[in-house]
Amino acid sequence: MELKVSVSEAMALIKEVENVPAKILEYIGMNIQKEVGAFLTNLMDKELTVHVGRERYERSKDGLKDYRNGSYTRTFCIKGIGEVEIRVPRDRDGDFQSRVLPRCQRYDERITEDIAALYLTGVSTRTLSILSRRLIGRSLSPAEISSSTTELKQAVERWRNRDLSRERIKYVFLDGVNFRMRIAGSIERVPVLVAIGVREDGTKLVLSLQSGDKESAGAWREFFGDLKRRGLDGSAIQLGVMDGLTGLEKVFEDEFSRAKVQRCQVHVARNVLAKVPRNIKKEVADDLRSIFYASSRKKADEFAVAFAAKWEKDIPSAVRCLSNSLDACLTFFSFPEEEWISLRTTNVIERLNKEFKRRTKPMEIVAGENACYLLLAFISLKMEMNWRTTKIGKVRPNLPIYKKFTQLC
Repeated sequence: MELKVSVSEAMALIKEVENVPAKILEYIGMNIQKEVGAFLTNLMDKELTVHVGRERYERSKDGLKDYRNGSYTRTFCIKGIGEVEIRVPRDRDGDFQSRVLPRCQRYDERITEDIAALYLTGVSTRTLSILSRRLIGRSLSPAEISSSTTELKQAVERWRNRDLSRERIKYVFLDGVNFRMRIAGSIERVPVLVAIGVREDGTKLVLSLQSGDKESAGAWREFFGDLKRRGLDGSAIQLGVMDGLTGLEKVFEDEFSRAKVQRCQVHVARNVLAKVPRNIKKEVADDLRSIFYASSRKKADEFAVAFAAKWEKDIPSAVRCLSNSLDACLTFFSFPEEEWISLRTTNVIERLNKEFKRRTKPMEIVAGENACYLLLAFISLKMEMNWRTTKIGKVRPNLPIYKKFTQLC
């Protein structure tokens, strides 16, 4: 590429660059765009030559009737270069289709990949639209950004409906998380039901993401039915950890008859402490902790009896609240001791939901159910990569170096 300027133009350019050094890069970029546009125009003209079978102004020797019919101007955005102007040639018959530059494509496919990556990390379509001029040299509308994620949405649906028949799941963590979505032109608060499964080796994976009312027994029944239709072996599930959502425990027991239920101790403690006066809240909380973190089920029952005897007179409603949930809170004692720390609460799924909220917070409003699934699937897969080295249970025994040490001992 040869850039020709006169001496006077060069001196003027040097003075301008002295005042604004970044101007030189702007001038270089403008000339690169111009040269690239000319190159693509010339390439498409050669392509039309092959199509009509002769050079410009050359007469047809084989009786071909199709010939050039002028051109029209269009723009195309290229990653690293920006928006270039191109003269697209036309033929008389109107059947010429350029392979260099598809008719409906407005920008480089690499830009589509970059947009999708930024969108997945939680940048809203509106923010991307604002930044696109600075990032790629052309302003993109929110509609263009949304359409660029179409292929990703199809992949997400395949992932959400993937076969689970090869997964041996022993524990399931269940919860729901709410998002503000744009549905049929209005902003609605839409819950998404989430299930995390724990394999027999202790590793975790997200089993399902599905829109549905988390307070509805019917929604949960449909949710579990979908897991089974995808091949999940319900007979292998030993435990479901949940926070006591209305109707969830009963539906879970119906659908997975061999499994037990562990109610989240944090949620139960909150419910109990909500019925306790502020001046004795700390003391009551300490007594609850003694029950929940007892060394055995027998000790936990003893502490529970002592709790009732101590507080029955002053806060009977709190004592009844604990009594109604006590058995479900202590189910974890039936499982291996090294896993108790993970099975006591829904912290495993709460951390995932917290990450969901953190990533969608900048967006304020998610652009519909499909857009929500797209973001949540991306976050879920990223979390699963971290989970490969953090199995449930005590952290230390899961570390490879600790396993080698115990083998030597």
